[in-house]
Amino acid sequence: MDNVIVVGCGRVGSQLANMLSDNGSNVCVIDRNADAFANLGRNFNGSTVQGLGFDEETLVKAGVEECDVIAAVTQFDNTNLMVAEVGSRLFGVPHVIARLYNPDHERAYMQLGIDHVCGTSLVAEDVFSKIISGHGAHIDTFGEFELLRFSLDLSWRDDDHRTIRVSEIERDHDIRIVAFERGDGSASSIPTRDSILYHGDSVLVCVRHELIESFSRYIQD
Repeated sequence: MDNVIVVGCGRVGSQLANMLSDNGSNVCVIDRNADAFANLGRNFNGSTVQGLGFDEETLVKAGVEECDVIAAVTQFDNTNLMVAEVGSRLFGVPHVIARLYNPDHERAYMQLGIDHVCGTSLVAEDVFSKIISGHGAHIDTFGEFELLRFSLDLSWRDDDHRTIRVSEIERDHDIRIVAFERGDGSASSIPTRDSILYHGDSVLVCVRHELIESFSRYIQD
């Protein structure tokens, strides 16, 4: 993931920003309080912008027009919601993730189709996992599983046909292929174990969080 904006530089935001920076992402952190940037430490390699995370001018300064992901992780649900809405609807950011404190607000987040992380512990790790799993398109999270859609990469295989049977990929990686569409759009189907997948096919996959890294060679960038 190349360009990420993190809104909120408290404990969670600063930890997330450093995790992403260490992982090779270009990270810009937004916070209304300039003193909060001290939480990032001396080794942070990204940039910072002081301002409100839902302010259009502030987001433009942070690089929202070239942004791949916005993570809104302030301590205020309404602020995080506004950041997510502005990022996705006004600027068309492909993936927005919002931190959610009050579970009573979860229905509103879900109705708006906003990806979110609940709770107060391990939030940075959860958001980081969502961002890293954003190869192709992250669809949703179900407990310990991620639902992903992406183009299948079989270019690393030795055979000339670059194909793989559904049963093989599911057995070797403990995943489930939910549906697929041919790369040329000629057909789509819910597969059986004997279905054949081709390089470039679009697939909908359910995979455990901890298996995403080992499975990532199948995901076209």
